[in-house]
Amino acid sequence: MATTTYTVSGMTCGHCVNAVTEELSQLDGVTDVRVDLASGAVTVTSAAPLDDTAVAAAVDEAGYQLVS
Repeated sequence: MATTTYTVSGMTCGHCVNAVTEELSQLDGVTDVRVDLASGAVTVTSAAPLDDTAVAAAVDEAGYQLVS
């Protein structure tokens, strides 16, 4: 298991949280996604470490930006 926390900018409401959670949950191996709306922190648990490019693409697909 791998757990990584990312920072996502632009989320302002529950819909934002749902969109990011849905897109990240579709990545291969992801078993859990937790979003803290107040801080923009997104913690992703997966079977193996995720490719940062794939995570950034999923967040972008949801309409938000991964902060590097």
